[in-house]
Amino acid sequence: MLLVLLLTSAVVTLAQPVPVDTVLKHIRQEKDVARKSRLYNYLGATRMDENLPQAMGFTRKAIEIAVKGKYYPELANAYLTLGYCYEALGKFDESFLVVDSAKRVAEKINYYKGRFFAESSLANLFRRRAKYDSSLVHYMNALSISEQNKDDTLIAKAYNGLGNYYTTLHDIPKAEKFHLQALEIRKKLGDPYDLYSNYENLGIINRELENYDKALFYYLKARHYAEITKDSSDLAFSDNDIGAAYSKKGDVVNGELYLKRSIAIRERMGEMNELAYTYNYLGENYERKKDFLNAELNIKKALAIAKQIENNKQVYEAFESLSDFYSRNKKYDSAYAYLVKYRFFRDSLAKKDNAEIIAELNTRYETEKKERKIQEQQYEIRNRNTYIVVISALLLLLALLSYSAYRRYKLKQQARLQSEILKQQELASKAIIEAEENERKRIAGDLHDGVGQLMSAVKLNLASIKGEIPFQSREQSNVFDKAIALVDEGCREVRNVSHNIMPNALLKSGLATAVRDFLNKIDNKAIQIYLYTEGLTEKIDANTEIVLYRVIQECVNNVIKHSGANQLHISLIKDADGISVTVEDNGKGFDMTEAGKYEGLGLKNIHSRIDYLKGTVEWDSSPGKGTVVAIHVPV
Repeated sequence: MLLVLLLTSAVVTLAQPVPVDTVLKHIRQEKDVARKSRLYNYLGATRMDENLPQAMGFTRKAIEIAVKGKYYPELANAYLTLGYCYEALGKFDESFLVVDSAKRVAEKINYYKGRFFAESSLANLFRRRAKYDSSLVHYMNALSISEQNKDDTLIAKAYNGLGNYYTTLHDIPKAEKFHLQALEIRKKLGDPYDLYSNYENLGIINRELENYDKALFYYLKARHYAEITKDSSDLAFSDNDIGAAYSKKGDVVNGELYLKRSIAIRERMGEMNELAYTYNYLGENYERKKDFLNAELNIKKALAIAKQIENNKQVYEAFESLSDFYSRNKKYDSAYAYLVKYRFFRDSLAKKDNAEIIAELNTRYETEKKERKIQEQQYEIRNRNTYIVVISALLLLLALLSYSAYRRYKLKQQARLQSEILKQQELASKAIIEAEENERKRIAGDLHDGVGQLMSAVKLNLASIKGEIPFQSREQSNVFDKAIALVDEGCREVRNVSHNIMPNALLKSGLATAVRDFLNKIDNKAIQIYLYTEGLTEKIDANTEIVLYRVIQECVNNVIKHSGANQLHISLIKDADGISVTVEDNGKGFDMTEAGKYEGLGLKNIHSRIDYLKGTVEWDSSPGKGTVVAIHVPV
């Protein structure tokens, strides 16, 4: 179950168990194609215990998606899952092919977990084929990968695999040593799958030592963890080993019960790779019950399954079991025939394995020799190319640095020029506005102090001589009175013009009072004006006051002249951020997209004045909806 652990814990993040329909719904909704592959792989890994054909279908779909999208980690994991499915079906040749593909993909992308599980799976497959030298090579490769990456979970798995290997060779001390090392790590990690595996293997070791009570102790602890994980394959293993242990210690009733449980699970799952062992144990259990007919039938069924799935180790072990069975029951001819088959089959496998190992080592030596020579040549070429690349890179870098320095200098110059232009524009605007205000003050002063005083003197002189002029008629007296009245009206008009140009209220009492005085002079029969002020209790900068007063004057005059409004709302609010002015009317409005047609409304003049104060002005208007002017000036 190593591959299941890899695929269900490291590849997907869904909680377990998850129904198939739920995962398929996730897949249909998932937009990330790589994640779709991982989800199909998850289904393949988790369905192996229940429905191997379905699991293989899901896994092939994961492979198809991963190949198209070049999602290499997902592809390696899916190959590993499919390899485990083939192994469970007893199709070792197919399993070898897909696991080898997983290994090559994992090596290509340096995916160490994929490499580890591929090596472990290959080691297990060679062990089942009784090719023990090749098996050990792959087990050691797996251990090396896990230690290089300091992955305790994988180190424990590697120890566990080596323990299984030495158990198969009946080297019990070494097997126990590796299993205890694995258990020490796994107790700290606390994973129930791994703890199941360790206790199961320690049970096998004690069974080999014929210490069946201790073996049962470990088997039952293993079954406890299998029940926690609800792993059908692990439950089948536990039932198989518990049944065999009970049988060997003479409890044939419990032996038969657990062995038949194991067979039922494995046949339901279609898991053929371990089924031969269980039938073999069941045959031995029937022999202990003196039911020789069922004993022979079950051992021969074990042989047939081993041949069917081409598990060489199980084949010669089944030959050995039949030879022992016939020998114990005094059928010596049959016993001898199966003993010969057992020895011939075992020896031929050993010779074949040795020959293949020698050939493989020779090939590897020659290949490595050629590769070293190629590597030396490539090293020389790389060194030469490296010098060329380094020099070219330095020249290119120097050119880029020079260009970058030139660009920075040019940008700085442009920024400096732009800044100076803006500064000059600001100074020019300030000078124009200040000159305009100074001229207004001068004109207002001249009107008030010059023309105003003259008009007042004229009025006084006329009034003083009125009694000395002999009017010949009442009409002449009335004409004189009208002349004095006209002079008086002229004095008031001069005073009003002077105050409009430079209102005294602005100079004395501030912006809010000046605006209120200005609005009070407007005839409220034609338009109702509402003023709201807030936070303007203290005087602010004189320039700011003057500019805002002029802008408000301009806005009010525009409303009166052009909008046709009967209501005007003005708000003046000062806060920590600055002064906000809002002028809103209910007039006919205008089309903002054609604002150029309305330059006569003084829009440019308002913008230039507010820009001088570094403020903002926004317009919102549409035909028939009135106009809103929003101004904000920092203080």
